[in-house]
Amino acid sequence: MGLVGRRRGAPGGAVFAAAAAVALMQIVLLVTPTGAQQSNGTSRVVPAEGYCSMYGICAHRSDGKVLNCANSTKAVKPDTLFSTRIQSLCPTITGDVCCTVDQFDTLHQQVQQAVPFLVGCPACLRNFLNLFCEMSCSPNQSLFVNVNSVKQVNNTTTVDGIDYYITSNYGEELYNSCKEVKFGTLNTRAMDFLGGGAKSYKEWLAFLGRQANPNEPGSPYLITYRPDLSDSSGVKPLNATVYSCGDPSLGCSCGDCPSSSVCTGSLLPQLQTESSCSVKMGSLKAKCLDFSLVVVYLVLLCAILLWGLLYRTRGRKSFPTQTKPPKNADDKLRSNNNGNVPENSVQVSRAASSSIIQTYMSTFFRLDSVSSCIYIIFYNWCLGIVLICSKYCRRHGIFVTRHPLLVLSASLLVPILLCIGLIHFKVETRPEKLWVSPGSQTADEKQYFDSHLAPFYRIEQLVLATSASDQSEAPTIVNDNNLKLLFQIQKKIDDLRAIYSGSVVSLADICLKPLSTDCATQSVLQYFQLDPKNYEDLGIDHAKFCFQHYSSDVTCLSTFQSPVDPSTVLGGFPGSNFTEASAFVITYPVNNKVEKTGQENEKAMAWERAYINLVKEEILPMVLAQNLTLSFSSESSIKDELHRESTADAITIVISYIVMFAYISFTLGDRPPHFSSLFVSSKVLLGLSGVVLVMLSVLGSVGFFSAIGVKSTLIIMEVIPFLVLAVGVDNMCILVHAVKRQPDGLVLEERISNALMEVGPSITLASLAEVLAFSVSAINPMPATRVFSMFAAMAVLLDFLLQVTAFVALIVYDFRRAEDGRIDCVPCARLSSSAVAGDNGGHQGLHLVARYMKDVHGPILGYRAVKFIVIAVFVGFAFASIAMSTRLQPGLEQKIVLPRDSYLQGYFNDLEKYLKVGPPLYFVVKDFNYSSASENTNQICSINQCNSNSLLNEIARQSLSPETSYIAKPAASWLDDFLVWMSPEAFGCCRKFVNGNYCPPDDQPPCCEKDSGSCNPNGACNNCTTCFLHSDLHNGRPSTTQFKEKLPWFLDALPSSDCSKGGKGAYSTSLDLSGYENGIIEASAFRTYHTPLNKQTDYVNSMRAARDFSSQMSKDLQMQIFPYSVFYIFFEQYLSVWKTAIMNICVCLGTVFIVCFVVTSSLWASAIILIVLAMIVLDLMGVMAVLGIQLNAISIVNLVMSIGIAVEFCVHITHAFMTGIGDRENRARQALSTMGASVFSGITLTKLVGVIVLRFAKSEVFVVYYFQMYLALVLIGFLHGLIFLPVVLSLCGPPQKTMKPIEQSQTPPSNEQT
Repeated sequence: MGLVGRRRGAPGGAVFAAAAAVALMQIVLLVTPTGAQQSNGTSRVVPAEGYCSMYGICAHRSDGKVLNCANSTKAVKPDTLFSTRIQSLCPTITGDVCCTVDQFDTLHQQVQQAVPFLVGCPACLRNFLNLFCEMSCSPNQSLFVNVNSVKQVNNTTTVDGIDYYITSNYGEELYNSCKEVKFGTLNTRAMDFLGGGAKSYKEWLAFLGRQANPNEPGSPYLITYRPDLSDSSGVKPLNATVYSCGDPSLGCSCGDCPSSSVCTGSLLPQLQTESSCSVKMGSLKAKCLDFSLVVVYLVLLCAILLWGLLYRTRGRKSFPTQTKPPKNADDKLRSNNNGNVPENSVQVSRAASSSIIQTYMSTFFRLDSVSSCIYIIFYNWCLGIVLICSKYCRRHGIFVTRHPLLVLSASLLVPILLCIGLIHFKVETRPEKLWVSPGSQTADEKQYFDSHLAPFYRIEQLVLATSASDQSEAPTIVNDNNLKLLFQIQKKIDDLRAIYSGSVVSLADICLKPLSTDCATQSVLQYFQLDPKNYEDLGIDHAKFCFQHYSSDVTCLSTFQSPVDPSTVLGGFPGSNFTEASAFVITYPVNNKVEKTGQENEKAMAWERAYINLVKEEILPMVLAQNLTLSFSSESSIKDELHRESTADAITIVISYIVMFAYISFTLGDRPPHFSSLFVSSKVLLGLSGVVLVMLSVLGSVGFFSAIGVKSTLIIMEVIPFLVLAVGVDNMCILVHAVKRQPDGLVLEERISNALMEVGPSITLASLAEVLAFSVSAINPMPATRVFSMFAAMAVLLDFLLQVTAFVALIVYDFRRAEDGRIDCVPCARLSSSAVAGDNGGHQGLHLVARYMKDVHGPILGYRAVKFIVIAVFVGFAFASIAMSTRLQPGLEQKIVLPRDSYLQGYFNDLEKYLKVGPPLYFVVKDFNYSSASENTNQICSINQCNSNSLLNEIARQSLSPETSYIAKPAASWLDDFLVWMSPEAFGCCRKFVNGNYCPPDDQPPCCEKDSGSCNPNGACNNCTTCFLHSDLHNGRPSTTQFKEKLPWFLDALPSSDCSKGGKGAYSTSLDLSGYENGIIEASAFRTYHTPLNKQTDYVNSMRAARDFSSQMSKDLQMQIFPYSVFYIFFEQYLSVWKTAIMNICVCLGTVFIVCFVVTSSLWASAIILIVLAMIVLDLMGVMAVLGIQLNAISIVNLVMSIGIAVEFCVHITHAFMTGIGDRENRARQALSTMGASVFSGITLTKLVGVIVLRFAKSEVFVVYYFQMYLALVLIGFLHGLIFLPVVLSLCGPPQKTMKPIEQSQTPPSNEQT
């Protein structure tokens, strides 16, 4: 269920990538000077080959940045060593150069910051380096670089701005070679960092051309990139060779260059949305299934109509005639016996002539001797069961009447003993234990992920939003007052203290700290490092600046040294216009631990409870005072609110039971002729006793399973009492009414025994069918439905046993009480004989409902036109329900399962309204073999020389189709970053001292070894070299030993400006190093994100798409790969919810059919019951689709339960029909007048009055899944059982049963006193 499937992606990639890319904003701008549009009147240098526009370093800015000399000197020939150094970085520069050694050293130092971003795509890196090599050192610099602005520094003319002329074709190809290069650490593109998210080459060059402010990374002067010139000024725009990212010699990966010829087609089939078949008829368009159902329905109607016409014209000539009793014979019998069928009529019905089934069989088939023998044996065996059941019921009735106290005591002893098990009663509230089977794939994957990597962090979240006025959009929340309010809220959160086990707990004690320093709080205040003083100095404009440059400006970095994506801290903005955001989203990630004893996260939960109280009591009033809205949540909020919900509707449920009890007492009582005898004829005590027996059966069931260690669930406590009441009350009414129908002249013993003989088989049949159906349904792997089926089967079984023992004994006592004139509920008191005179012993004529069924309902259904209309309407509804049921959506909305007044209602609404990111998605690779002999490395990575169909390349390709794959971004890859970090090109990353120890980047103190003089005066490390030369690697890949030695270095390396690829923080929990020395990494995860998921179907479809993708990749790469997201464990059930529902329904229906067939010995009757039950379930599913009720564990439980209740509607009517007298029409009317009244009174009205009370429940789940579904079930069951079923029976019902008369016992009644 969707209880904890909430959007956990709110913190975004910045939290998990916390340390990656840290201070690398604008690193490219450090490479070369930048230009400006403005000129200060500097004269234009005449362009000429072999001449420079600027040469040498003349001065430094106040922040230490070097300033080039505005010098139009001739290019200088470098010495051999200098020329070799230039060639190593700028292979296109040969001969003379326009840069000094110091200039080249500055260039070399600065480009090392850009290399880690681009080294995975050599073509892009080469083009990028050439752009600045040509500008800095080209011997023909004056042809395309013009100094347009100078300034005097220390009496020296320095460059303050340049024009850089390039062709538009060069700029376009340069941009195309780099635009798709990934920066996996933050699940984004390198262009977001090196180009400010540029969408064209002009935007990129304009970004690179900005002049840096003092103490900010970037160039000390401006560059204006000029397009092609049409004049004859002598300028020759740079049009150097640009390498395509698809160039085989400088091959980029498919993830960095999707347009490459080797990457045009994925080896995976593209994930597609399901397309449904449709039929067009003019302007109308219908699904093929709907169209087919309409055609079949029309054909059936025509067939039924044709059959009716032929039947009417030809009569029944083709069928053997039946002996019909005189018209109204049954009425005459009843009128002579006070409305009750005399005993001899019951015997006649059981002693009718041989079965019509045999007549039909002999008429239409010629059976050989063997077949006939088998049939006769089977038929007689089944018939023997019915006879044995009837005889037993009669003898049982006699025994109970003679020994009521013994039977009552013995029968109550069993459930009371079972109730002892309630001392071990426990309720299972953990969602993963309710909705996930122990051996489920997702449960195993979650356990693997948590044990090998790390459990997903806990989420504490606030959402502040502006309110929209009437018919207008919500105003922006980004203003001065709201940011100041946010600082006040942040201070309260920081100052919050909770007490756990006598110790004080603060946010800093439990929060997630990627670099072990500061909390990874996700807030817009991070653009000011959570410091109000910074906000006072910089103002709100700085926040707006950071919205656009969060990834490229060091002043926008968070306190935990990571860029903060504005889409994760803002909400409600159109497109990428963050300044128009209408909501702040503040997220506090908290460390999570794997729960083994249930106490591991108690410390965090203590703080969370204090946090919720703080928000409710202090922060919420502050926000409302500013005319803003506030929603909030903690990790434990859902669990706490569900616990509160479990008691919120206790009063409503109790009232529902009381109303049902009151109705039961009313319907069981007689209609006294005098008001004074009402106190005698009422049966309140009997009704109360019956309800107590029902509750005992439920408690006995719960006690039994509690004793053997099975935990109960809230569904059991809420559903099973209703189920057992429905079944039990129906049986109570049937038993009491059957006794009342017996002739007055018979002694109580005969009335009880005859009543049990009459209705006992049908009660047994119905109860046995329900018990077996629920028992077989216990094979369901879903714990919630399996446990429900187990508890329901036991409860129905106990209730049946108590009904035919204890309740029959109570009926004996109650009728003796009425005969003695004792007052109901006060049996010690007795009315005078005159007060009860004329009461006829409590036996009156037919009740109002029975008279309606006999005199109105039955005759109306007897009209042929009515029958045709009933068949047409009910079959039509069944076909429509089939079509509608295909539209049922799996899931369980989180807002429905919570109380209506829960603070989480507003929170989930705001998430759906404002959140712009999806949950994190991990692709986990098991047993990654990194040895040189294995191809696993190239099968996973996505940099150059990786396989085109590698895992990460395919993930990047799937992210290009987010509408079907639900993958929003390329994956962050520790493997890619590790390979880049080791690469000799990334010369600022993997470095070592002469003795082989790790040497950190220059900008990460301490760079010196202990007791060593390996530092120069400015703090840079001396004697450090790259870890490897190209010759040390094999095709750019490390050996097994190199991989094993350097991987811990990478994971301990802090990212910084000099090397953004350090793995500390970003990948600390992305792989399991246990036993990796053997060449196998047991578990490694590659993180990406789902697209924003707003509906339950989005969650289900995203999980299905990820699983399909992983399954195909595992097959293609011969590796074990599985997807993992925090919500998967709760939504796995919905991947197979249809299979689960159909399996449970079919198993229940099949069980009912078999039981009916065995007990009734009639395949005909069993088939009719099966068809009607199936129609009831189909109609209920159709109503669910119309009402928007989703398919989940609760609705499956209700569907299974509906079969159990629907059996009550059908079995009793069918049994009464089969034991009736006369033709089908008369027997259908008899069934309605006897059992129909009991079914209507005992189950329809009882459930109706109880269900209506649930409409006023506080929890939406009660209103939707209990009130709406139960109400639909009662109405559908009533209509099918008392309208459709009698019509079907009157048209094609089974023949009446053939039984030998059962001799009545002449034993005198017992004299046992009550």
